[in-house]
Amino acid sequence: MARYVLGEMFSGPGGIALGAEFANRPPEMVGRSSTTAHGWAVEYHSDTADTYRRNIPGADDSTVHVADVREFDLRTVPAFDAFAFGFPCNDFSTVGEHRGLEGDYGALYTYGVHALALHAPKWFIAENVSGLSRANGGQAFAKILTALRWPGSAAVTDPAFVSRYESSMAGIDRDLEYDLVAHLYKFEEYGLPQKRHRILITGIRRDIRDDLPRGFRVPEPTTAAPSMQKTARQVLELEPIAPEAYNNTRIRHRPSVVERIAAIAPGRNAFNTEFKDPALKLNVRGVTLSNIYRRLEPDAPSYTVTGSGGGGTHMYHWAEPRALTNRERARLQTFPDSFRFLGSEPSVRRQIGMAVPPEGAKVVVDALLRTLDGVAYPSVDASVDVEELIASYTGHRDGELW
Repeated sequence: MARYVLGEMFSGPGGIALGAEFANRPPEMVGRSSTTAHGWAVEYHSDTADTYRRNIPGADDSTVHVADVREFDLRTVPAFDAFAFGFPCNDFSTVGEHRGLEGDYGALYTYGVHALALHAPKWFIAENVSGLSRANGGQAFAKILTALRWPGSAAVTDPAFVSRYESSMAGIDRDLEYDLVAHLYKFEEYGLPQKRHRILITGIRRDIRDDLPRGFRVPEPTTAAPSMQKTARQVLELEPIAPEAYNNTRIRHRPSVVERIAAIAPGRNAFNTEFKDPALKLNVRGVTLSNIYRRLEPDAPSYTVTGSGGGGTHMYHWAEPRALTNRERARLQTFPDSFRFLGSEPSVRRQIGMAVPPEGAKVVVDALLRTLDGVAYPSVDASVDVEELIASYTGHRDGELW
């Protein structure tokens, strides 16, 4: 039996950590013995770090650091042998400027590479939006995968790494290598009540992978057919939220907003609705985002929960003319009602929308632990050809990977 200590970067409120805790519970433990435990986490946003400390077993002020990863010294963290990082997705999202690696956030994945190079954990999980695969014409994804395959080689040629860790360079294993699997997970196909599509990259250190009967496999979807998928109605209506539940305050709308919402049918939004009253129509030019005042379809998984946006982007109930509460949004993200988010209403909204759904993280962590225990499980082919992408990047670099 192995117990893996988990370190996290860009941890958010604890979606991956909570998913790992879920994977430690008896229903998931059948057939395997390995578990995980919280080791440390780094998060830039103080409210989010407070939420993590309050809810994740073993987390406290000494293990959860509020810091900019660009300034954080990774040599100060305790020993760990598993690692997770959901590097910021802003520049890879399908919404916005699509700046990829050229954006303010695009290169932050390199700090996850630094952690791998310095500590060589046995396995890792990296998470990002589906738009990652298309950023910079696909070359951003290829470059990231190449760095994750050989993090030691990538780190020692990174000026940011060299300037911070020059005294540790002699201990870096330039041949450190990870066996990678990348896949676009559609979480509604794994029992989650939300159409949330994210790329997750799993890595197992090559020396460990070589001793296993098989490498990581993408776990087979359990609710692939639409008729099997969990719906918004199931989690928001058939399982009532207790009046005293945390983070369940309703937004007070102006009368005109209530009228507009009431005039929109379930599944429709402010731009594909023909309003009988012209005053309810939005007079916004050049903006036709499908989620503006979009109401949920009750008998289908919800659309993607997001963490930011102005008026009309809060997600809207199918039967009542109102925005969802943060607790309702958290349920769509599969956080239990006992999970208390700390901070202001906008801060909590941000935390919920930016998080990895715990039930989705559980699926991947469980499959990783089964792989490491040598236990087979139903699987499907990965949607990403990692070898082809790495070859496409290394093949045109004339021998220089970075």
